[in-house]
Amino acid sequence: MSLTLIPRSKPKPKPARKHRLATRMELQRQLRDQQEQTSQAFGQLIGAGDTIATLEHQLVDVRAKRAEAEQVVVCLAADLDERTEERDQARAEVVALRSQLAPYLAAEANANAVTVPAPIRDTAKFEDQATAPINVRPLWEAIGPVVRTDGSTDPAHLPTA
Repeated sequence: MSLTLIPRSKPKPKPARKHRLATRMELQRQLRDQQEQTSQAFGQLIGAGDTIATLEHQLVDVRAKRAEAEQVVVCLAADLDERTEERDQARAEVVALRSQLAPYLAAEANANAVTVPAPIRDTAKFEDQATAPINVRPLWEAIGPVVRTDGSTDPAHLPTA
């Protein structure tokens, strides 16, 4: 192989100005886009800072209200314990007083007992007359024997009992 068979060609020169111009315009557009993004991010940062400050104030308020609520719960629990103890003491006192009062109540009930004579029914009036006993027998005994007629109305046809 000889070296003369390999063709030698020079690369074509590219216009330098065109490449620079396109790059410069592209860089300017990228710079504007980045500036716009930066200003948007800065606005979001300021908005986030305001939101954080508001939330921190709300957190302080919530913590203060929570502390106040816990204090109220502690006071109510103490009051409930006091009231429960007073109730238990009052119940014990009522039981003791009832046991002391029971003999007096029984004596008064015996002294003031209401006695009523046995009821007597006045049957002199017509409405209050005693009724006769009800005849309770089987139906067959009450009406007598049952005779089969087979549709005949002739008395001679009826069997004798």
